[in-house]
Amino acid sequence: MRILGIDPGSTITGYGVVEVRTEAQAGIAANGVRHVAHGTISGRRGEELADRLARIHRELADVVLSHRPDVAVVERVFVAANARSALVLGQARGAALAAVAGAGVSIGELSASQIKSAVVGTGNATKAQVKAMVTRLLALPEAPPTDAADALAAAVCRAHQGALADLDVRRGRGRGRRGRASGASFVVRRAR
Repeated sequence: MRILGIDPGSTITGYGVVEVRTEAQAGIAANGVRHVAHGTISGRRGEELADRLARIHRELADVVLSHRPDVAVVERVFVAANARSALVLGQARGAALAAVAGAGVSIGELSASQIKSAVVGTGNATKAQVKAMVTRLLALPEAPPTDAADALAAAVCRAHQGALADLDVRRGRGRGRRGRASGASFVVRRAR
């Protein structure tokens, strides 16, 4: 299963693609999750908001076409101190969601604390800690940019939740389309 993680931002949007593979398959990290790709989508200095949103939409649509994820995950919106920043972030997030949903990929949301807990072990982890653990978990030769590391962390979290949910189903404890895996919920919204 391929998972696309997205860390939306109005200036920089990070993305990361991982693949969950079986232990018998070659080239995987010890946790069964293999790095496929990562990167960032950056706006240009002085670029109008509409142009930045169009760039996010266009480039994420290209990522989806190139890597063909089975599911995508995006960080749930947090409450920002600045209303304008929250509005702009929401617009960037909307552009990202539209690009992925437009390609027919299912999208889920996770909170920042769920992602940090899954990757670092604490919901209060710093960005540096997330970056270090993503680099280690995926056996990357060098640390990715911060926004790409956050996106990879979201994808890794979803991969781990999927593995736990699959384990529950095999044990007869499946809970349908909305379930709990390791104390965190993951809601899938099917694109229409």
